[in-house]
Amino acid sequence: MNLPNKLTVLRVILIPFFLFFVLCYFKGHMIWALVVFALASITDLLDGKIARSQNLVTTFGKFLDPLADKLLVMTALITFTFERLIDPIAVVIILAREFMVTGLRLVVANEGVVVAAGIWGKMKTAFTMVALVAIMALQIFFPDEKGSPDLNWHSAIFLINEVLIWISVVLTVISGAVYLKGYGKYIDPNE
Repeated sequence: MNLPNKLTVLRVILIPFFLFFVLCYFKGHMIWALVVFALASITDLLDGKIARSQNLVTTFGKFLDPLADKLLVMTALITFTFERLIDPIAVVIILAREFMVTGLRLVVANEGVVVAAGIWGKMKTAFTMVALVAIMALQIFFPDEKGSPDLNWHSAIFLINEVLIWISVVLTVISGAVYLKGYGKYIDPNE
């Protein structure tokens, strides 16, 4: 197994640790979650750069890299929904787009076409990662103390989280629409 694939496998291995740190309440748990998420995100940047620069692109990597990315982001989104940090409607829209694009890729693959990541998809991914990091950072610097009388402060933090996640939703919908417009011709409702 080459280095890029090892980095991708490492990203998958880090996901349960991220989940553990988000959901286990001990002093500094969100700091650890952010560290693990950042480390996993760095492996995402490195594996692709190394694979392309050293001509180490493999079928295994093409399969596992996007799967690892989606697992990491979806784990964060679902966990943050569970923790009531973000709106579940936003997460459902993001999940729906991911399923739609994955299904579209499967259909066009049968036609011998590869759906490359476009600029909107890259912007969506980058902003979503930044939004998730910001949401964790807000929890670190402004923790939700149980029984805290300062509901206005926590409402302001939730509002910031909502703005971040809904910007991600807008980018997600735009990128999904671009993929559908570009490759929708391969989906014939009459077949």
